[in-house]
Amino acid sequence: MRTSYTDTALRRGRRAVPLAAALGLAAGLLTALAPAAQAADDSSRARAAAGATVPFTSVEAESATSNGTKIGPDYTQGTVASESSGRQAVRLAAGQHVEFTLPKAANALNVAYSVPDGQSGSLAVYVNGVKLDKSLAVTSKYSYVDTPWIQGSKTHHLLDDARLLLGRNAAAGDKVRLEATGSQVTVDVADFEQVAAAGAKPAGAVSVTDKGADPSGQGDSTQAFREAITAAKGGTVWIPPGEFKLTQSLSNVDNVQIKGAGHWYSVVRSSRFIDQSSAPTGKVGLHDFAVIGEVTERVDSNPDNFVNGSLGPNSAVSGMWLQHLKVGMWLMGNNDNLVVENNRFLDMTADGLNLNGTARGVQVRDNFLRNTGDDALAMWSLNTTNSDSAFIGNTVSQPNLANGIAIYGGRDITVKDNLILDTNALGSGIAISNQKFLDPFFPLSGTITVSGNTLVRSGAMNPNWNHPMGALRVDAYDSAIEATVDITDTTITDSPWSAYEFVSGGGTGKAVRNVTVDRSTVDKVGTVVVQAETPGAVRMANVKATSVGAAGVYNCPYPSGSGTFSLTDGGGNSGWDSVWGDCSTWPQPGGGNPDPDPKRNLAKGRPATATGSTDVYTPGKAVDGDAATYWESTNNAFPQSITVDLGKAEPVRKLVLKLPPPAAWEPRTQTLSLQGSTDGSGYTTLIPSKGYRFDPATGNTVTLDVPASTPNVRHLRVHVTANTGWPAAQFSEVEAYLS
Repeated sequence: MRTSYTDTALRRGRRAVPLAAALGLAAGLLTALAPAAQAADDSSRARAAAGATVPFTSVEAESATSNGTKIGPDYTQGTVASESSGRQAVRLAAGQHVEFTLPKAANALNVAYSVPDGQSGSLAVYVNGVKLDKSLAVTSKYSYVDTPWIQGSKTHHLLDDARLLLGRNAAAGDKVRLEATGSQVTVDVADFEQVAAAGAKPAGAVSVTDKGADPSGQGDSTQAFREAITAAKGGTVWIPPGEFKLTQSLSNVDNVQIKGAGHWYSVVRSSRFIDQSSAPTGKVGLHDFAVIGEVTERVDSNPDNFVNGSLGPNSAVSGMWLQHLKVGMWLMGNNDNLVVENNRFLDMTADGLNLNGTARGVQVRDNFLRNTGDDALAMWSLNTTNSDSAFIGNTVSQPNLANGIAIYGGRDITVKDNLILDTNALGSGIAISNQKFLDPFFPLSGTITVSGNTLVRSGAMNPNWNHPMGALRVDAYDSAIEATVDITDTTITDSPWSAYEFVSGGGTGKAVRNVTVDRSTVDKVGTVVVQAETPGAVRMANVKATSVGAAGVYNCPYPSGSGTFSLTDGGGNSGWDSVWGDCSTWPQPGGGNPDPDPKRNLAKGRPATATGSTDVYTPGKAVDGDAATYWESTNNAFPQSITVDLGKAEPVRKLVLKLPPPAAWEPRTQTLSLQGSTDGSGYTTLIPSKGYRFDPATGNTVTLDVPASTPNVRHLRVHVTANTGWPAAQFSEVEAYLS
């Protein structure tokens, strides 16, 4: 297993930006964007525009009535508010309350909450002022997780979930009050649900109780489950209402359906339900029960998962409630044509679901995931490639480390119609990546389809990079993006940082190519719409942005000299035509795009390319602001040239060329001309060829005055045909100025 799923490369020395951003957040936004249940039971589930169709309605605590203290909004890594839905919550001292008005009828309640580390207590429940006999137990037992081997992580996983059947039907408009007892409790969001009656035993099914399972949860039912699975081969194992404790994992689960009476009724207490490395021959079904574990820390060497390994081809998992595990499903081996749908993944210390290679034709759809400690949904093409698989119509809320959805390699993958909310540290809402972690790894290939997704408050500061990660990230981390990546019909709202990020996360300047972004709405983005940090080419069309915090485009490939990033305007774009002008600083959320210093060096830190270079003397050394480092072209191969991309067309009026100042650099004359271009293809001569003398006695500096009649240019090229001091072109700095 991976020991670190997050980006750990130390990147730039650029200054970090403060994480807090004052973004407008609508009360109850999750409910507004994903109108969860439109009727009382699963039979009348309504499809949201993006995200899962769920049988509950979520109501934010900050939109309810309370005498507690509202906390947030907050985007600071490691705080309760930043890990909360909507980045806000309500903190209750003992005796304080929060009261919800039911939007729909409900007889069950699930609450996302946090209590201080080391404490426990309860939430008393009142319906229309009448206190229920039952309360919600709250504890920090499953929270406050530390993963020091993941660079950049802090204590996280600060929230948990607790659920309760009310024992009565409450109508729309009724009041449900939660009152803190015995401890301070921070209430984040409440899910209200009308739970149907328990299901009936299928005809011919083998009940685990017939094999001696204890429905009280006191005795160990492991052997009874094993015997029932053996007896029911080709048929169904029935888990009746009750609680069943399993102290060991199940294996040899093959050609059998395991079904419960509904996940509110049939509950298995186990931290390791199925663990089998050999692929079953086929058709395992896991349906309609809960598996709730006792995982309190993340130990990557332990298979503390609902499913670890393979279920075999043509299997299905549906109607499950999975909670307090390390990973919901870590899938290896043959899982061809597996369907995972209509499940809830809550409070995992690592991933919700990970297709760990070999996945073919897998469909993961209509699931709800909250409070995962790593990528909520991931495909990782290790050992063999994932192919023709899809994440469709899922809702991911509050992954507190890493990404909402991550695709690490694979062929012909689809990410469609998902809703992702409130990513926290070290991750984006969606990451399309060639980060390999281990070998053998199979990079992205074929066509990667990313369509119809909605990302809300997604993206985060990466403390390892000292810069932010966008809501949607395309990352040539370990190898260039060569697959076709089609990103369409995307909505990005309230991103604390950027909307789209194109990057080589390993810091090596691998290219992002063959990417198209079409039909996208971006609203209230903290910094920029496009954050381009690596060479490559992206076409963007019909991207409409409003309330952009700093500038439309940040175009600063890293490392300097690694190449240029070409952004092709496909038409229909609006609201993001400005360019961040200073690659030495990061835009600040809501900070605007300040007028740049008119005396600045336009070429400093900009992408630089050359016809050739020698050894470590790469073109980026000529724009790094350090006169002691230098670019040297291929030797004995005149003519040679160096080209600098200024990012946008500028009225350049002066060019300063430097060589290192020490006297060891003897005087020399370089014969050169200056050329310019607006598009990087056709160049015109701005200053004709002439010999220029570089002499350490006068600073080893040459200044070229550009005629005032010269048109604005984006690309500057210094073309060198001779050098009396060395058989190559040489510059330690190429500096461009407005005057």
